[in-house]
Amino acid sequence: MKQSGTTALLQGAVQDLASRVASALPGGGHAPPADTSAGGGPRGDLELAAARLLGADLVLPSVLQRTAPAEDLLALLRRTLDAFPPRPRAAPTVLWSHWGMRRALRLVDVSAPGPDESRAQPGVDWIADAPWPLLTHQLAVLAPLALPATLPAEDCAVARVARERTLDVSRGFVRAIRRRDWQQAAGAGRWLAVSEHVPATLGLDAGLDFVELMGGADPRVYLQVRAARLLRARAFV
Repeated sequence: MKQSGTTALLQGAVQDLASRVASALPGGGHAPPADTSAGGGPRGDLELAAARLLGADLVLPSVLQRTAPAEDLLALLRRTLDAFPPRPRAAPTVLWSHWGMRRALRLVDVSAPGPDESRAQPGVDWIADAPWPLLTHQLAVLAPLALPATLPAEDCAVARVARERTLDVSRGFVRAIRRRDWQQAAGAGRWLAVSEHVPATLGLDAGLDFVELMGGADPRVYLQVRAARLLRARAFV
């Protein structure tokens, strides 16, 4: 029961941060409120763990609008990077999430160190030829890496794989909707929003509307759907 309670607190903390980020994205409106029954926002280790799960999206509004982030969020991003360096033999998604947070920090903080050879991008062999259901699942986990090519950022090897396999990601988007996996559908939709070769027959805009309707009460889903719409419309600057 202790583990279950801790998990619930962490989920609530992630939702709290996701709601704050989504509400700060361009276009107005408010994200669904997170469950605050535990009282207040996340603090201490719980706040760091939640920030780690949200990843680079912690400062997404500032990345897209090229503005300075709130000082507390910038400090939280720095603390999270320091607190959770990837362990030896860490999973590829962990390595890439950490890389994405470092990239986000460089985009919003001019004092952050630039990229160097010791912090090269992780490999992509694990998804380059992965079956499309697994590809979609992993890309959805790494949805914070889906950014527009117009930003002054390093090109991302994961993004190149997603662009090269747009049809497979489209299949995964439809499959996630049919399985009612709204988080995966929203994450896949965000990758499709930055692709230039999405099939017109997919109906991506209608699909995103449906994902929001069915799963948008979860601030994490709402954040991804809202980000996808902004990216697709290029409505972020």
